[in-house]
Amino acid sequence: MKKTFLVVLFALLPSVSLAADGEHAKLDPVKIDLGDQASLQRGARLFVNYCLSCHSAGYMRYSRMAADLGIPEDALVKNLVFIPDAKGEIKPGSLMNAVMPADIARATFNTVPPDLSLVARSRGPEWFYTYMRSFYRDDKRAAGWNNIVFPNVAMPHVLHDMQGQQRAVYKTVKHESEVVEGGKKIKKVSEEQVFDRFEMEKAGSMNVEQYDEAMRDLTNFMVYLGEPAKLVRYKLGIVVLVFLAIFFVIAYLLKKEYWKDVH
Repeated sequence: MKKTFLVVLFALLPSVSLAADGEHAKLDPVKIDLGDQASLQRGARLFVNYCLSCHSAGYMRYSRMAADLGIPEDALVKNLVFIPDAKGEIKPGSLMNAVMPADIARATFNTVPPDLSLVARSRGPEWFYTYMRSFYRDDKRAAGWNNIVFPNVAMPHVLHDMQGQQRAVYKTVKHESEVVEGGKKIKKVSEEQVFDRFEMEKAGSMNVEQYDEAMRDLTNFMVYLGEPAKLVRYKLGIVVLVFLAIFFVIAYLLKKEYWKDVH
């Protein structure tokens, strides 16, 4: 019984942490299509150029990603593999480790940025998509940035040149409640600052629609990164369905042959 309780508790931990981080944030829907190879390739380019500087994807090899996403090896080495091995050679079979060494990251950020291989699985695609679009300027933070979905996050907005700089606008919401004091019911009013909307202060290289589409591509890639075997299952599923369709025809004709004398 005790073991069962512990298993259930640990299974629920990711959902508990998700609720805590994005408790008051409205998560926006995002269209995930792992069959959209062009989207996955654009997402991979964004991830390698912007995320891989500090974060790693240590469960993925460049060569596996290239094979799954239809990226030729010469294009992979030229555009996506930037980290040489100990011998100074760039190898497509290398793991997708962060450019910044762990000791330098620890000295700079007081922590090592987490591996992002499973972030879309643990947090959910909607969480990641909304998070990447919810940075705003906050001079009270050391990095100058904050995030509605992940308040007080240490990560700066590395894509601000693309999205631009936006500020968060809050509105005051009043809450009425009744309390009993001295045997009498008394109404009390409390106020709370609630996020209302974003206002753009400085435009980026993309408009809102273009940036949202870019983040959809990145989210699409992160979903693939969390479970690359999905692409294999999709291909295998098509083969199985074709086999079942052919087998159904054969089985039907065989049934007619067996029962022709009865009917």
